[in-house]
Amino acid sequence: MHPNRKFHIDDRDEMAALVRAEGFGTVTVATEAGLRAVHVPLLLEGERLLFHVSRGNAVHAALAAGAEALVVVNGPHAYISADWYGLEGRVPTWNYLAVELNGRAATLDEDELIRLLDALTDTQEARLAPKRPWSRDTLDTVRFDGLLKAIAGFALDITEWRGTAKLDQSKPPEVRNRIAAALREQGEDAMAAVMSSSPSPDGEGDQAQPGGGVTVAASAHYPSTTLRVVPLPISDGEA
Repeated sequence: MHPNRKFHIDDRDEMAALVRAEGFGTVTVATEAGLRAVHVPLLLEGERLLFHVSRGNAVHAALAAGAEALVVVNGPHAYISADWYGLEGRVPTWNYLAVELNGRAATLDEDELIRLLDALTDTQEARLAPKRPWSRDTLDTVRFDGLLKAIAGFALDITEWRGTAKLDQSKPPEVRNRIAAALREQGEDAMAAVMSSSPSPDGEGDQAQPGGGVTVAASAHYPSTTLRVVPLPISDGEA
């Protein structure tokens, strides 16, 4: 995560909201061949992160042995041109939202794996409404059993949450809004929504968080969601 404390996301529920909203991430684990990564759909249940991988994947053996893993979930991100600031002495940067999770893997049994597959499907199909949801009931049993044997399910018991929201929240509202407008022109609507200055839900306006860190409120999913970033005291040197 970003080393600057003012970009940290402090609220565990807000980090969880981003993980659920994205529903996809990168699992990195040490294997006999070195560090390897796998990119997987994710299901968050409390302090457990569930996912499945192909048994032929390089990470499978290590995860099955209970290895510690690092999972990274990326939210909206975008290149920010120095010209968009309208300020002297600026350089380009990259703004982003991300959550990192650490934990040790445990293997799911077959029934747990099937429940995971059904839950992942139900979650994603619900986002396609009013489309009629697809379900595995449409699959031939033999076909499903064959596919099931080719994968393994895992639960990561989360031991550490880390979140980063690097979003120019130390800049004045007019600067953030100017950047947001430029992002919209580039089709970066999700990041533009994050960058836009907006009042807090209670109508009292944005306030800095004591001790650094930011508040990021997320709704159901991107890109239609609007995330609200609490600005911090105006300063420089945020790279």
